[in-house]
Order: sequence, then C-alpha cells, then structure tokens
Amino acid sequence: MSLGFALVDFMEKLSVTVRGDSMWPTLKSGDVISCKTYNGEVLLPKQIIVFPSPFDSTNILIKRIKSVEDKLLFVEGDNPDPTASSDSHNFGKINSSTVIAVFD
Repeated sequence: MSLGFALVDFMEKLSVTVRGDSMWPTLKSGDVISCKTYNGEVLLPKQIIVFPSPFDSTNILIKRIKSVEDKLLFVEGDNPDPTASSDSHNFGKINSSTVIAVFD
C-alpha cells in the first residue's frame, strides 16, 4: 500500500481592475488582473501586489516589490515617470501584513 498526497490550492482568486497609469507599461488602466489572496506566503522582489494606501485605506494600490527587509516592502510603480506613481518614495516601506493579494 502506498500513501499519496495532493496539493490543493486553497488560495482564493480576486479580480482587480487597474485604475491609473502607475504600473504602465506592464498594466494599463482598465486591465482586469487575476490575483491570489495573500495569506502570509513569502513575498519576493519583482512580485506585483495589491494593498491599501498608507495615506487612505479606501484607496487600493497595485505596485511592484523592489526590495524586502524582514516584513517591510519597498514598492514602486513600473511607470518610468516619477510623478506617475504614489509609492514607497512617497510613503516609505509597507508592512507585508497589509498586502491583500498577489498578481499571478
């Protein structure tokens, strides 16, 4: 008799609509992206995450992780125009506990 196992994906999927140009050219305003609900998994540089703005929690942001130190994330938009994105340059590092979802 052999014992087997199956990996089950318990992560819930979310559809997120992009508003604005901060993630251009990767994501364009109006794009709908599929994300996995964040449940404490290890976050890595280059991943795109969804989280509430530290300035206004009703404003949900989509940014790319540039660096990770312990549980603190430095995030930026992909748009090369520095005025196109409100990110860690404006509000500092965010705690990984604030992450809502991770772009697939």
